[in-house]
Amino acid sequence: MARTIAKDHDHKRTQILTSAAKVFAEQGFDRASMTQLARECGISKANIYHYYDSKDAVLFGVLDTYLCELRDRVCSVDVTGLVPDQRLRRIVSEILLAYQGADNEHQVQISAMSALPEPQQALLRGYQRELVHLVSDALAAVASDEIAQDPAKLRATTMSVFGMLNWYYMWNSGTGPEAREGYAEMVADLTMNGIKGQ
Repeated sequence: MARTIAKDHDHKRTQILTSAAKVFAEQGFDRASMTQLARECGISKANIYHYYDSKDAVLFGVLDTYLCELRDRVCSVDVTGLVPDQRLRRIVSEILLAYQGADNEHQVQISAMSALPEPQQALLRGYQRELVHLVSDALAAVASDEIAQDPAKLRATTMSVFGMLNWYYMWNSGTGPEAREGYAEMVADLTMNGIKGQ
């Protein structure tokens, strides 16, 4: 007879991933142990192994969940009826708001994704590429022809925007929505005032 799924299965899975992100971010993925993870979760190692068969599987679970949800949230933002300037502002703001509360996951993405097998990394990079394409398309709509029609310059501009957003995450992680929206507005202004004049 097949084992039934516990009623709190999804809750426990989320608890494990949240705790794992904290442990991996603070200890480093290589140094973190399943014992530390179990202690942070407040459950037994055996219980963790019921959900994930290895530390690598937990790492993939953390990043797959985080990046997929980030991609879904930002790419589904409603920009219907917005002019290009407004569209860029809305997308940039949504990215920064989506980063809120995900400091550990973001750190694990930066420091530990390379520990995963290449096929899993490729899947995760696919989520990232969708976000990059969304921002790139929004930038192309407001940029001068020199940038919009030059793939290398458009990519450099796109990654510069992500660089500014990630800088904010690194140094202002505890801020709330109002401060994040204000900084997103500044990023949009700096970017548009620069690329329109190039």
